[in-house]
Amino acid sequence: MRSHSLAVTALTLSLGSAALALQGQFPLKTTDETCVQPLCITNLHNDKPHSYGFDSKIEQWRFDEGPAENATGNLIFDTVYSLLQLWPNTRYRNGHNIVPGVVPTGTLLYHGTSRNAIPSEPEWTATDPEHSMNFAPGLDGNGWHLTLAATRSLKVLYFDGSSAAKVTEGTMDTQDILAWGEVLPERYFDEKPRIKDLCRWGEELGIDGFARMEMDFEVMLCDFTAGVEVVSFVHVRLSSKDENKDLPSLPSPRPPFPPVGSDMWIRTFEVMHSGSWHNSYPGESRIVLDLTGLVSLYDITLAPSLVQVRAGLERWDHRVLGISSDDILKVKRKLTEVISRSDPGSGIDWKALTHVIVDRYADRLELMQYLLNFTSSDAQEVLQRAKLTQTQLRIMLTPYLLDSTIVPSAGASGVDALQWASPIFRLCATTHTSAMIDQIPFMTPSEHLLLKAVEETTREVCRVTTKMWAVGVMSGLDTLFPIKLNGEPDATQIMNDWRQDIEKLVSWLDWSIWIKCRPACGPEEICYLPTWPVSFPGPMHPRQPPRDPPNITDAPAEGDYLADRVGHPLEGSAIADAFLFTGTPVEEWRRPQPRCIRRLSPYGF
Repeated sequence: MRSHSLAVTALTLSLGSAALALQGQFPLKTTDETCVQPLCITNLHNDKPHSYGFDSKIEQWRFDEGPAENATGNLIFDTVYSLLQLWPNTRYRNGHNIVPGVVPTGTLLYHGTSRNAIPSEPEWTATDPEHSMNFAPGLDGNGWHLTLAATRSLKVLYFDGSSAAKVTEGTMDTQDILAWGEVLPERYFDEKPRIKDLCRWGEELGIDGFARMEMDFEVMLCDFTAGVEVVSFVHVRLSSKDENKDLPSLPSPRPPFPPVGSDMWIRTFEVMHSGSWHNSYPGESRIVLDLTGLVSLYDITLAPSLVQVRAGLERWDHRVLGISSDDILKVKRKLTEVISRSDPGSGIDWKALTHVIVDRYADRLELMQYLLNFTSSDAQEVLQRAKLTQTQLRIMLTPYLLDSTIVPSAGASGVDALQWASPIFRLCATTHTSAMIDQIPFMTPSEHLLLKAVEETTREVCRVTTKMWAVGVMSGLDTLFPIKLNGEPDATQIMNDWRQDIEKLVSWLDWSIWIKCRPACGPEEICYLPTWPVSFPGPMHPRQPPRDPPNITDAPAEGDYLADRVGHPLEGSAIADAFLFTGTPVEEWRRPQPRCIRRLSPYGF
């Protein structure tokens, strides 16, 4: 039955191109159709029509109707596009998504420890050995390194953002509401209770672990005897015996890392280096997410209490702190539902869809910014640049330029004068989602959220670019749709208006793919965003490490703790974490911007 419906839909859509040519000759509307002229989709399920990109209300396609003030479709779209990628999740540290997934059979996980013992309770594993090695050194500089292989698919939950960064600013919020039922910023460093309480929460749901990110990705593994087997457990040499005596005192702001040749700093940099392998798509591919179970705190129907919390804040400052207790209960119920459900969903590859859209528009919008960043006192030069920009706008919209388009005569003005281009706007905005109408009954609630986010995003991209192109056509700048003008257009004003349109669109989309080092870094450099813990603007702990730790023969592994003089926990890697900061200015930390740093000694951050 479903395959028959798909076939009918395919046939209906194939007739759409023919229908496009009939616009303006006679209306295409039949009984029981969802229709937006010039394209109609038969309602195959004979039920209430869905809007999903097709709505008969012409006002939906007005060029002066931008996104609603509290709309979060762009934020959901960007965070989904960014899942498991280090670069965007370093830029925006406070995650808002919790996503079920698996670590596939055969995947290797790594654990560094100063002790010759496999963990008997929940502990941390890394997806890259460069990361886990940083937690291996004992006080003699050497340690033990465990390599595990998954013997079955390990069931995990992924927290996006820099969810392993131990700061009070919001990176831990989504974990807190699962582990403790509320956001507790003061417990930002309670890692042992956090992993135990998360594992306790997930035990009945069959959760094997929780995936997070700091300088690289990690899996908080609940049981080292379930679903994994030992590949090797070896004693490794990591540094000279005399290295630790040279550890520096806490440095003043923004010094180079001393000592410049220390193995400790080489290991630290290589954690960031291995993390950079996952900067962009496909990201950390050894964790496979199920987007049909996505839970987003940007979903205003799931967490409406956060709408007011976010009001007036820049995206850097969005976090989950302030969510109501009722919304926390809804989030936890939602997670239980998505983890327990057997419904496979629609089969749509949402990850691929978001990347198709970004691939299609990102570099073209970036080129548009470049073309519009132009000033000249020569009117002809400005006119030629405007015509060049118009050509690029037309190239972007080429698949949607209907041959039946009728441009009104010159002299019309105002936004209503552009409504002749609304069918192009409509086709551009709905192309990626219109064929999904038959899959709607099979979509999970998470997929409905994804569909809405895609629609909101493509609608705004197409609204702005089509409006810009239509202005260019009406100004006589387009050779494919020529109109006659009395005199030359005001190219300077057109360019200024276009520049504002593009800047506003790019700011609203806010894709991290546009954030890069300019100029590009040299062969001895790497492009870097301020990262926890290395660039944290103060010591991770506002306390000095203990001078004489009692009864300690080895430094702790990750997740094990020493106590300082006043009893606060101190996490180790040969107690080196206490020194891993460069005194980055607070504003640079809060709004991280890329810069080139050396990838060879001497390092500097």
